Amino acid sequence: MKIEFLYFEGCPSYKEALDNLKAALAEAGIDAEVELLNVETPEKAEGLGFYGSPSIRVDGVDLEGRQGDPIYSCRIYEVGGRQTGAPGKDYIRKLLTNRPGEAGKQNKNGGCSCCH
Repeated sequence: MKIEFLYFEGCPSYKEALDNLKAALAEAGIDAEVELLNVETPEKAEGLGFYGSPSIRVDGVDLEGRQGDPIYSCRIYEVGGRQTGAPGKDYIRKLLTNRPGEAGKQNKNGGCSCCH
């Protein structure tokens, strides 16, 4: 599993989101390296298919499945009926373990990813 964390330095939410991503991976028993991609310019955002900071991609696909035109701005997540700039670890873990093809796979703790 290839995980990319896309952000820009001025984003007020990227550090919290990165911590939440790392915690979600650990709790789900997913042993994957996180590649950090600092999106420094609107041109780089366009080239990377960036949907705002912070963004998480798994195997080249946006974790939430967002598509459309790239944007160089802060990203807002809708989680549990409220908006936030940093998705929580439970939300991230849920999306990581419910991706097509992930249910039923064994994690490093011996359980399947759908049951933790």
